[in-house]
Amino acid sequence: MPVARALALGGSLGPGALLPAPQPEADTLPQAGAREQAAAERRGRAMASGGAECARLQANGAGTELEAEAVYAQEESECSSRRWGAQHVGARELAELYSPGKRLQEWISVILCFCLISFNFYNLLSYLSLDHTLSVIVGIFAGVITADFLSGLVHWGADTWGSVELPIVGKAFIRPFREHHIDPTAITRHDFIETNGDNCMMTLVPLANMAYNFVSLSPEALYQTCPWECFIFALAIFVTLTNQIHKWSHTYFGLPRWVIFLQDWHVILPRKHHRIHHVSPHETYFCITTGWLNYPLEKIGFWRCLENIIQGVTGQKPRADDMQWAQKVK
Repeated sequence: MPVARALALGGSLGPGALLPAPQPEADTLPQAGAREQAAAERRGRAMASGGAECARLQANGAGTELEAEAVYAQEESECSSRRWGAQHVGARELAELYSPGKRLQEWISVILCFCLISFNFYNLLSYLSLDHTLSVIVGIFAGVITADFLSGLVHWGADTWGSVELPIVGKAFIRPFREHHIDPTAITRHDFIETNGDNCMMTLVPLANMAYNFVSLSPEALYQTCPWECFIFALAIFVTLTNQIHKWSHTYFGLPRWVIFLQDWHVILPRKHHRIHHVSPHETYFCITTGWLNYPLEKIGFWRCLENIIQGVTGQKPRADDMQWAQKVK
C-alpha cells in the first residue's frame, strides 16, 4: 500500500518498517496535499491561540529581552498570517487617514522646530563657561531622563486610551499608534517629515520660550540661568528625536554604524530592547527615547497602577480601541 494512502487511512509506519521505493510524481500529489492541509491546520490553531504563550509569560512576570525575543520570533514564524503588516485591513484603513492637512502641520512643525533649535544652540554656546561644567552635565542628563519618561507617558496614554474617532486628536495623533501595532514596520517606510513632525510640534513652546529669553533677558540673567536652559535644550532635543530613535529600533538594514553603536551601548533605544513592547498585548516597556526607565518602571508596576486607577474611576478598559483595530477584518 503506498505511504500516502496508508497515512490517509490512519495507518502508521513502525520504526523498523521499510519505506517503499519512490513513486512517480503523480503518486506523490496526495502527500503534498496532506502536508499542505496539515500546515493550514497548524496555522489555524496558531491564529486561534491568539498569542497565549505571550500572555502566559507576562502573567508569570517574564520580561527579559531573551524571553521576549523568543516569543517574538515564534509569533513571526508560526503566526505570520496573524502578524498582519501592511496587508491588514485595519492597517490599510489607518494609513489612508493620513491627510494633506496633517502633512502640512508636520512640515510647519519641523521647519519651526529646527529653526528654533539652531537659534537657541548658537545663543546657548555664547553663555556657557567652565563654571557651568558640572551643572550643565547634570542638566543634560536630567533632560535625557525626563525625555525618556515623557516618551513613555505619551506612548502609554496613546496606546492604552482614546480612540481614532476622537475629534481632532483621534485621526491626527492616536491613529499612528494604532497603525504601528498592526503594522510595526510601517514607520520604517515613513519619511523624515512624517516620522518627526508630531514630536517637533511638541517642542515648539519650550523652544520658543527659550528663544524669547535669549532676546529679552540681560546677559547677567542668562549667565545665571544657563544650566536650566541646558536642561530645557537637552529635553527638547531628545523629545524631538524620540520617534526617529523609535524608527531606528525597527530598522534592521542600512543603519549608519554610529546609530548601531549607540544602540549597542544603550545610549538610545536598542532594537532587541524595544521588542519587549511589541509582544502582545503591548502593555509594557513604553519608554522609547533611551529605554533606561523601562525596567525600573516595570518593576514597581507603574503603568499597571495607573491603568487600574483610571479603569476604576472611568470603567474604561485599557487598550480596548487598540484591540478593535487589531481584530478588524473588513
